Amino acid sequence: MSKTPEVLFVCVHNAGRSQMAAALLQHYGMGRIAVRSAGSEPAEKVNPAAAAALAEWGLDITAEIPSKLTTADVEASDVVITMGCGDTCPVFPGKRYLDWQLEDPAGQGIDAVRPIRDDIDRRVRGLLAELLD
Repeated sequence: MSKTPEVLFVCVHNAGRSQMAAALLQHYGMGRIAVRSAGSEPAEKVNPAAAAALAEWGLDITAEIPSKLTTADVEASDVVITMGCGDTCPVFPGKRYLDWQLEDPAGQGIDAVRPIRDDIDRRVRGLLAELLD
């Protein structure tokens, strides 16, 4: 890709999985990738356990506000990564779609969220290597 790759992470509430993935990709990408996240049914705030799991690694997502998925979000993205949002994500030709099967951290404590964070971290690092290769 000659331009800055744009990645969209989508989950139902945009409060846990997609927020963690976006924060990790922004951190590792160091400005080389445009990152956004959204949800099909956004929550009012970021999942506290997801925020705590990232805080253990020095990343702060507490100021993030879950946002509603829009057609414009998908149109602007090169890669759309869904995380349990099912058929609510619009599909456009020419976009790369990945579906990451991840456990939902909603309602879970930090001990249950750490393995989800770690799984997302592995996937994000792999995606970063692909996009910047």
